Amino acid sequence: MSSEQIIRVVDLETTGSAPPAHGVCEVGWQDVALGEDGRWDLKGDGGSILVNPGRPLPPITQAIHHILEEQLADAPWWHDVARQVLDPWPRRLALAAHHADFEQKFCTPPLTHGADWICTWKCALRLWPDSPSFSNQVLRYWRKPAGLEHERGLPAHRAFPDAYVTAFHLRDMLNEASVAQLIEWSTLPGLLPRVRSGPHRGRDWRELDEETLVDFVHDRDPDVRYSAEQEMARRHGGGQVGRQTLQGALL
Repeated sequence: MSSEQIIRVVDLETTGSAPPAHGVCEVGWQDVALGEDGRWDLKGDGGSILVNPGRPLPPITQAIHHILEEQLADAPWWHDVARQVLDPWPRRLALAAHHADFEQKFCTPPLTHGADWICTWKCALRLWPDSPSFSNQVLRYWRKPAGLEHERGLPAHRAFPDAYVTAFHLRDMLNEASVAQLIEWSTLPGLLPRVRSGPHRGRDWRELDEETLVDFVHDRDPDVRYSAEQEMARRHGGGQVGRQTLQGALL
C-alpha cells in the first residue's frame, strides 16, 4: 500500500484570503491514484471536516460557502486536523488544488511535510487552452469528465464537492502529461492563452502588435506579465509559444 502512487486533491473554505487575519472553516479532499493499467483514476470516497477558524465568518464569504458560525462552534482547530489531511500515511506524491496558490497560504510546508503541489488551474491553461474559462465549474461543464456524478459534485463552493470535481480534472491531466510536468507548470505563473481584461480581452497574444505586447510585459499581474514575456520570447526566437499544444506538453 505504501508503494501506491497517489495524489491528494484538497479544497479549503475560509473566512477570507489572507492568513493569519483569516482562517480555515472547512477542508475537503479526494485522492487520485495510478492504476495497474497505467491510467490514473479517483480512489476512495474522500471527505471533509468542518474547522473552527477562531474568528467570525464575514457575510461576504458566508454568501459563497453558506457555512454557519453555529456549525463551527464545536469544530476542531485547523492545527488539529491539518496534518492528518495534508500529510497522511501512506504519503502522497503531491497535493493538488484548483488555484493552488490560495490553498498554499493556509497549507504551509510544516503542515504538508514540504509536499509538491499541482495547480489544476495553471495546468488547464496549458492543456485545454480553448476552454471558455478556467474556473473549476466552467471546466466541469465544458469538459464533462467521464464518471463525474453530478449531485456528488454539489453544492459548489463547499470543500468536498469542489475537491471531487477538481479530482476529475486532475485525473484527466495526469493521463495526458506526467506528474513532473504538472508540478513544473504549477511552479510558474499562469500561461494565459488569451488576454483576460481590458480593451484586448479575449484576443490571442499572437494577435497583438509589438507595442501593445510591450505594455503587457510591464503589467503588475504576474500571470499577464509572464504570458506576454513568453509570446515576446517566441517572436524573437526563444521561449515557448503562448498557446501550449498537447504534443509540446508530452515532450
